[in-house]
Amino acid sequence: MESGEPETAFELLPLIRIYKNGRIERLVDTDFVPPGTDPLTGVTSKDVTFLPTFGVSARLFLPNLTHSTQRLPVVVYFHGGCFCTQSPFTAKYHNYLNALTAEAKVVAVSVDYRKAPEHPIPTAYEDSWAALQWVISHLDGKGPEIWLNKHVDFKRVFLAGASAGANIAHNLAMVVGDPDCGVNIDLIGVALEHPYFWGSVRIGKEAENPVKARLFDQLWGFICPARPENDDPWVNPVAEGAGRLAGLGSGRVLVCVAEKDVLRDRGRLYFEALGGSGWFGVAEIVETEDEDHLFHLNDSEGQKAKDLIRDLGDFFNRDMPPSLLL
Repeated sequence: MESGEPETAFELLPLIRIYKNGRIERLVDTDFVPPGTDPLTGVTSKDVTFLPTFGVSARLFLPNLTHSTQRLPVVVYFHGGCFCTQSPFTAKYHNYLNALTAEAKVVAVSVDYRKAPEHPIPTAYEDSWAALQWVISHLDGKGPEIWLNKHVDFKRVFLAGASAGANIAHNLAMVVGDPDCGVNIDLIGVALEHPYFWGSVRIGKEAENPVKARLFDQLWGFICPARPENDDPWVNPVAEGAGRLAGLGSGRVLVCVAEKDVLRDRGRLYFEALGGSGWFGVAEIVETEDEDHLFHLNDSEGQKAKDLIRDLGDFFNRDMPPSLLL
């Protein structure tokens, strides 16, 4: 007797399932929270479409201002979700960006890049680059978005992201460092929260967690079928033949890792490689003990999450070292 259930063609648990009839089922964080004013933080948010041809949008976050002409750092933020799930509009990311915006006193632009498998890599990079260009288009105060025209200090531009979003932030910073990128961006810093980097050879904690390691072994080829190798420079920035980290186009980098995260040692390796690459900037690393991947999104009211948000706020508001201003 035949079952009425469609037959599964592929699944990457616990994230996504694809059926032979073409239907795609995302299994986590599919909720939608509308923008507005958050009663807990006073942060106001709204949604904008910056690539109307493809319907690609972002959610903007504005903290309470001490005066109407106040100018703040801008953080272009990229959510996680393994390039195939989640968005800025889920409760997890909406609430986190409210907390981060309030603590750091920044204008945040949380980008809803298109996702695999419908839109494989490099679409997420291309959408995210378009978002950064759109933000920078307000430099002369005549862009389409009033919050960016009135309240952003374009001498303090940052990229940040969680997991896959941290991967995007790194790869965009590499583009910014290319003198032929075609866009004049004064990128002060990049904050990487539990960055998704990987490789073909196990390191550190990866060997201790074979279930999660197998998930990441499969993931890159699923989201980037055109360049499926786990040592591709987009996913393994320290692989042999990858672009030199010395070309990273940012003056400061903050790498955040968690002790129990299977990705922890990739973050550490990136930090160490950056420091020895000849890159001209200043790198920092923060490790949270006894916590796992993206713990701060799952428990934003916990003390360790608040500590990490405070560290990010300090990073976004710290003055550049004098040697990097020359």
